[in-house]
Amino acid sequence: MSKLALLHQSLSTFIRDVGRGVFSLTHSSLAMLGLAVVLAVSVLALRPDLLNAGEVYVYQWLRERQVSLWWEPLNTVERVTATDLKDVTRQQALVAAWLSQKYRIAPEPLAALVAESYVLSKSSKLAPHLILAVMAIESNFHPYIQSQVGAQGLMQVMTGIHAKRYEPYGGNMAAFDPLTNLRVGVAVLKEYVRMKGGSVEEGLLYYLGGDAVENDGGYVAKVLAEQARLDQVAAGAKVSTAP
Repeated sequence: MSKLALLHQSLSTFIRDVGRGVFSLTHSSLAMLGLAVVLAVSVLALRPDLLNAGEVYVYQWLRERQVSLWWEPLNTVERVTATDLKDVTRQQALVAAWLSQKYRIAPEPLAALVAESYVLSKSSKLAPHLILAVMAIESNFHPYIQSQVGAQGLMQVMTGIHAKRYEPYGGNMAAFDPLTNLRVGVAVLKEYVRMKGGSVEEGLLYYLGGDAVENDGGYVAKVLAEQARLDQVAAGAKVSTAP
């Protein structure tokens, strides 16, 4: 037999042996994998708590690495403007519950607005119930309302005029974020009250329409009346929610 024939035979034998080894190894691996799957399914069937724990771990691992879970809805709770009534003071809860009944707004979003109004009151020196009363008269607590002249949001801020105030919050679109609109509106009202020598009445009148307002249509009286009702509610009095 020639050297070439011997080389060809040796090479054929080597390839055949390698192929058999690979097949045997693959077959054994698949068998082991199948056995492992069966065992895992059996364990999880008997211990569903392990399955739940595993799912939580995997989801958390994926979220930490910002892997998009296209089959799972986004968790938007942290973006919602809402606070449980039990998480605010008793006084604030009373006010939120009364406003909820009167304006037919869910109490949780109102609780968040009430709590924020109390916080802003400290920095603006405006009474918290005055701030809430302005929102009540301006928008009935609807965050997406817009007037014919372009006033927008809870506090009906003239977005075009006060665009610079929204820049720190990302721009004019922030006017439709309830808390941002509230903060900007309070800043504007604070400035107008200061500009009018500390007079809340004059500041409210200017907030309504600047120097062009000749007749406020009872606006200032409505705001102050609503503030007075909120003061009573916060003190624990029974106040009617009738218009």
